[in-house]
Amino acid sequence: MEAHQLIEQTARDAYGRLLSYLAVHWRDLQAVEDAIGDAFLAALEAWPKTGIPDKPEAWLLTAARRRLIDRARRTRVSESALPTLIAMSEDTERLASSSAAFPDERLRMMLLCTHPAIDPAMRTPLMLQTVLGIDAARIASAFIVKPSTMGQRLTRVKAKIRAERITFEMPDAEEIPDRLDSVLEAIYAAYGSGWDEAAMADSPRRSLAEEAIYLGRLLHQFTPREPEVNGLLALMLHCEARRGARHDELYSPL
Repeated sequence: MEAHQLIEQTARDAYGRLLSYLAVHWRDLQAVEDAIGDAFLAALEAWPKTGIPDKPEAWLLTAARRRLIDRARRTRVSESALPTLIAMSEDTERLASSSAAFPDERLRMMLLCTHPAIDPAMRTPLMLQTVLGIDAARIASAFIVKPSTMGQRLTRVKAKIRAERITFEMPDAEEIPDRLDSVLEAIYAAYGSGWDEAAMADSPRRSLAEEAIYLGRLLHQFTPREPEVNGLLALMLHCEARRGARHDELYSPL
């Protein structure tokens, strides 16, 4: 596979994992998004010349972490943030030099997006964009608003997180049931977004349905006695079991 093709595939498959892993340690979502974007640009410049690294995602994670550290130094980030940067540096170096994959923090990130200070109406769109990599235009279509309006709302939410220094901490066990609705809505929205394109081999959204089911399974492991979680997972698995019967050789989805 050529370097450019691999970078495009990695962007589709790993963007949410990269962002979530970094964002749970660093509250500035815009800075994390910018750092990941810079990492992909660096890959586009370096990989065609030096070859594809053995662990592309770890390479990108290390590059993004370095961008965050450089940004922190330029802006003279507060001393309280330095331990986080050091820990991130140690973690990414360890992951890059080992055979282990970096932890999938997407479920944790989704729960963090339900922070009480975040507008309830924007929690699901925020998850869809940051955790699942769905663009603002597609999110806007799902919520029946203009793409520009959704983009502005998402930008304001991220600015609020940064300006108010909202601490991303996991909710207590007793808080989780009240914060599940937005997470369930995001997972189902992701599944629906990938459903129509699941049979199209060249679609960038082809794997989105599988990702939603994977997150549904993680959520079920985390909250096995929640009926809404059980119901959503059962619904997605039922629909998935019928995927092969949705199209025949003569049918082409519109």
